[in-house]
Amino acid sequence: VQLQASGGGLAQAGGSLRLSCAATGRTFGNYVISWFRQAPGQEREFVAGIGWSGDNPTYSDSVKGRFTISRDNFEKTVSLSMDSLKPEDTAVYYCAALNSWLVRTTPHYYEYWGQGTQVTVSS
Repeated sequence: VQLQASGGGLAQAGGSLRLSCAATGRTFGNYVISWFRQAPGQEREFVAGIGWSGDNPTYSDSVKGRFTISRDNFEKTVSLSMDSLKPEDTAVYYCAALNSWLVRTTPHYYEYWGQGTQVTVSS
């Protein structure tokens, strides 16, 4: 599986952005797809993840209620809608794929990574 993240940019606090992760490969439906982010000087942290069915997505506490993850297995895309953005959401966002039915929140479980897209939220 190859992943291509897009959609980052600059937003004001309280604003919205939508990230997209496009995948290639015939077995996309077998993979958990998650978003992680990494701010300068910080460790990479889990943001949200979604299993093949799209049911019961998982969110970090810091984004729960503000971000929504969704997937389209036909189009092989996973989107992350980010609302009520805060300056602390500023980071490089990565999508990652794991061949599993279980969403993992630790980066080292993930086998495939996109190249990252910058999100900057100004106050």
